[in-house]
Amino acid sequence: MLRDDLRNIAIIAHVDHGKTTLVDQMLKQSGAFRENQVVEERVMDSGDLERERGITILAKNTSIHYNGVKINIVDTPGHADFSGEVERSLKMVSGVLILVDAAEGPMPQTRFVTQKALEMGHKLIIVVNKVDRPDARVKEVIDEVLELLMDLNASDEQLESPFVFCSGRAGTSSLNEKETGTDLKPLFDTILEHFPPLEVDDEGPLQLLVSSIDYNDYVGRIGIGRIERGVARQGAEVTVCNYNHSDVNARGKLVNLYEIEGLQRVPCASARAGDIVCFSGLENINIGDTIASPECVEAVPFVKISEPTVEMIFSVNDSPFAGKEGKFVTTRHLRERLYRELLRDVSLKVEDTDSTDSFRVSGRGEMHLSILIETMRREGYEFQVSSPKVLYKEIDGARYEPVERLIVDVPENSTGVVFESMGERKGELVHMSAMGSRIRLEFLVPARGLFGYKSEFLTDTKGEGVMNSVFFEYQPYKGEIVRKQTGSLVAFETGEAVTYGLFNAQGRGMLFIGAGTQVYEGMVIGVSPKAEDINVNVCKTKHLTNTRSSSSDEALRLIPPKRLSLEEALEFIGDDELLEITPQNVRIRKRILDGELRAKARAKAKLN
Repeated sequence: MLRDDLRNIAIIAHVDHGKTTLVDQMLKQSGAFRENQVVEERVMDSGDLERERGITILAKNTSIHYNGVKINIVDTPGHADFSGEVERSLKMVSGVLILVDAAEGPMPQTRFVTQKALEMGHKLIIVVNKVDRPDARVKEVIDEVLELLMDLNASDEQLESPFVFCSGRAGTSSLNEKETGTDLKPLFDTILEHFPPLEVDDEGPLQLLVSSIDYNDYVGRIGIGRIERGVARQGAEVTVCNYNHSDVNARGKLVNLYEIEGLQRVPCASARAGDIVCFSGLENINIGDTIASPECVEAVPFVKISEPTVEMIFSVNDSPFAGKEGKFVTTRHLRERLYRELLRDVSLKVEDTDSTDSFRVSGRGEMHLSILIETMRREGYEFQVSSPKVLYKEIDGARYEPVERLIVDVPENSTGVVFESMGERKGELVHMSAMGSRIRLEFLVPARGLFGYKSEFLTDTKGEGVMNSVFFEYQPYKGEIVRKQTGSLVAFETGEAVTYGLFNAQGRGMLFIGAGTQVYEGMVIGVSPKAEDINVNVCKTKHLTNTRSSSSDEALRLIPPKRLSLEEALEFIGDDELLEITPQNVRIRKRILDGELRAKARAKAKLN
């Protein structure tokens, strides 16, 4: 049976190409809001972190109505680190809008998500967004998109995909690259024409694939997914099964059933095949599970999510300040929270270690794990993490490592310093092209070579460079990379940092703390330009004498300290350091706090 009243689509693109802004305008122009309703910008980015950073972290569902057809829309993240969200979301849809910036063209994440959509055989509509940018180069971008599709072995039908030219901010679209248009009707019409009505089986036994999980304090876990076959009814008895785990079979009841209307979840008595619905009542439901009729338990195959490439060790905080600022500080709290995250994030992996206080957490990149860390500290958790490490593989007896595809856009006069940095990091240039006064460079570089590079890159390009990377493939080990060429300034004793002590310490390097900060022995309070650690006493006060010198009353001037963000701190820490995370502070510390024991361990390591 054909459902001409429904289309399920996803919007995929590289970060900052305008997906969420375009969805805003689609909701407004389809009448999802009242005329006098106050609507925030990027209304789909509902999380605090998403709003602060201006990025989408979680894939979200919404829907609009146009000409009697309901269009379910999945807004997906653009960062490569959250590509697991994109992969699972594509199982819910039958058509994909590929958004490309009219100036930047296809970027690393565009390639990745387009490849996943092509593998699933989805139909495509190419949306060239931001055509009103003064530096827009629409014709070149069209050619670049077609080249990308050919590189990815798209079918003839996919190569014939229609192009729509939009300005997400202005809410305009056109089928002609030389016209700006007045509204989004051309885009809506293209969606209805190019994406065919869904072929569904209403009569068969129920099959519903869970592609996302939400949580509510009142009803518990909420599953979100598309009904593949049959009809889902509120109160119906169902069986939970999983394609990859044949032993997972549990009985339960669909207590509540909701349809997605705009930004709301509306209760409904039943929903047909093809509908994207939310349901509650099944407590142990997971992403990838199939909700089936008890009379016919058949699981739907679920997409294989790409494996993690980076790992960190999360452990209970054991610093001298442990337990002073956090609400959840014990092993039980940390373990429970990390394993709960697995229910929602399919690309995350958590494993126990030999120590009962530590857990190995693997993800898709530094940002993937840093978002988890930031979310946990805002919830009141206190813990410490190690420096990020890449995950190696052994293939045919040889050691392989993850390699990233890095694309940088830099001014012409900055290319030399980028080549030099990439050479030190075992990067290999694969493509170079001019974009007006700027140069686009494409490298294949080991993932470990990019740790800590972002801040150095911005310094090298005087803040004008743009860099993006996405996982490419595993390649043979490239050899040793010297990661950290600076040392740390380490607090000599526990106490309060004072102006006199900081004034003497700032001559040794750049400080991370100001006067009045509580420090402990072994805490890193700054960076030394030399490749060795220096112990400094920032708690040292000036000795008082009964002799007054001519300069004693001169004010000591302190250089303002550099306050590290969470990502900067993760980039900075070395193998012998840990990052202490609390709801109020992020502190860097040495693994061995005692200075003498640390010196002995260093001497022993040199001998070995």
